[in-house]
Amino acid sequence: MESTLHHFEQLDIRTGTIKEARVFEKARKPAYQLVIDFGVEIGIKKSSAQIIHFYQPQDLVGMQVIALVNLPPRQIANFISECLVLGAVNADGSVVLLQPQQTVANGLKIA
Repeated sequence: MESTLHHFEQLDIRTGTIKEARVFEKARKPAYQLVIDFGVEIGIKKSSAQIIHFYQPQDLVGMQVIALVNLPPRQIANFISECLVLGAVNADGSVVLLQPQQTVANGLKIA
């Protein structure tokens, strides 16, 4: 059990607000490019997210999300993804974003 808890504690999961969202034209699978503000400590990070089933880019701006922020950067086509936005994946592959139930400060750690 301690080992499992230790692994979870290594994940840096934070709240952030989407500042920009646009269609990722060069992605192999339909996706959006997101720019997310994680507050003063972490700052701005970019992410590629396959969340097109339920969301339009203009609706994502201003939305708070939960993301894993301590992954190594990953190049996807001509874009560097710096964090992983978390969501629940339906059987058909569509994703529903995880969000705080109330508006909270950007950068809060998820425990």
